[in-house]
Amino acid sequence: MDEVIQVTQWLSSITPRKKAKLFFFTTHADAPSPMVGSNDVDTHEETQLPLATTVALHNFKNIDEFLKKKVNTFSCYNVIENEITKTDYEYLRFYSACKYLDVVPPFLDLEKISAIQNKFEMTDEERDYRLLLDSADLVLEKVCDSLKPAGVSQMRTALRKDRNLIRGVKTIDIIGFFVDPNPTGIKECLFFFIVRFLQKADKINRVNTNRLERLIAQCDESSSCEEGKTIDFIIDSLRFYPTELYPFGFCLIMCVIEGRDGAMQEIEKTMEISRHLGMITHTEKNPTKETIELVKKELMKPKYQFYSSFTCWFMSHGDSNSMVLADGETIEREWFLTSFPDISTFQLKPKVFFMVSCRGANKFSLKGDEFEGQSATCDYYDIGSALIRNRMLDITDSVRDISYVQPMMDTLVAYSTILDHLSGRANTHGSIYVGRACVLMSENISRGRSLTEILEHLSQDLHEILQETMDEDRIVYKQACHYDSFFRKTLKLPYTRHPKEDVHSAPQ
Repeated sequence: MDEVIQVTQWLSSITPRKKAKLFFFTTHADAPSPMVGSNDVDTHEETQLPLATTVALHNFKNIDEFLKKKVNTFSCYNVIENEITKTDYEYLRFYSACKYLDVVPPFLDLEKISAIQNKFEMTDEERDYRLLLDSADLVLEKVCDSLKPAGVSQMRTALRKDRNLIRGVKTIDIIGFFVDPNPTGIKECLFFFIVRFLQKADKINRVNTNRLERLIAQCDESSSCEEGKTIDFIIDSLRFYPTELYPFGFCLIMCVIEGRDGAMQEIEKTMEISRHLGMITHTEKNPTKETIELVKKELMKPKYQFYSSFTCWFMSHGDSNSMVLADGETIEREWFLTSFPDISTFQLKPKVFFMVSCRGANKFSLKGDEFEGQSATCDYYDIGSALIRNRMLDITDSVRDISYVQPMMDTLVAYSTILDHLSGRANTHGSIYVGRACVLMSENISRGRSLTEILEHLSQDLHEILQETMDEDRIVYKQACHYDSFFRKTLKLPYTRHPKEDVHSAPQ
């Protein structure tokens, strides 16, 4: 069959709502730039004009033309070995969006997708199409689905009131003053136009959503929300780090085994909980400084920008300032913690570090006959509405900036013990902190708790456990854990375990 006819038939089979969403996902705002094959031109016209004209004319002609152009580009595209191009990213985004919306063109060349994934050095696990979807866009899709056409129209009215923001923007004028968002798909086009406009104006990104929240807050709840939704509910959904679908993120486990009883148990537990949470996991046993440098270099590869979060477990001996590596060398804990958050592939994404090592030799000792012989150091322990911030409106956009971000922002560091103190271990099961952390995360996965809530519960739980030193003194003591957070949103754990897809992105 002629390719033009195939494309026409494919477009005619897609509903207007899905066309709007496919356009939105395909014009992803945070695509890497500059890239090979990119001339760095302003994509304002490409991403916003089709949406604006569709809203104004109630006609999907321009969006259809955009999608046809994409399909034709991919059809003629020759995958160049060893050189990642802008088209490579666009091809993967387009395919994943089609797969998510169940509108994959029957004529799409899946072998090219497999070849592109080879260029990204993707493993079998990473060839799951869900990895390629942008979690922030999925959250915005859910916000759109929670609003009625009247609600999105009210957002547009509120946006037009900001004269400084919209001055000179032609696409705003194309939409005009009076909009009927009720025809199928028009609400979605208008909402996605507002979102992409704010992103291009550098007013919102995957972390900073205050400007969008303020537009939603000005909507009338009785007429703007779908049944069962409220303004507060919709705004709350923007207060969490976007970690939708599988995988929840990338998990790096580094564990020094030499001289650490139970270290293999620590690896097994952390691998089990990370996979249970839907993370793709990599383990480094007996890391050295060279290992750490190689891992950092690996994480800078382009494929890691598809991940929604980064988690690292580092388990070793240590003191107040440093950690002992497998070859007996030490590294400064501060150096380790500040070098990983600066990796560009995980910027504006939550980064969590579990630092499991002693930070000194002090102990919160418990004295008295009643504590003798009582300790969890043996192995029997291991049993298994936010308010609308109207007062923020008086801080003008002229004194706000979301472009420059301190490297440590969006990072959380969880320590197994407080400064200058021991971190307890069981005889064969390794770190008690690791064991309890994994148990509590597993127990809370179906409750939708945030990571910080679980860490607070862990702090209470761990401090109730009596431990005993393994030397001849057999001192009974308690351990206190804590965390330092630079989070700007809440990181909520998955409600359910994300299953791994049986079928990857392309047939082998």
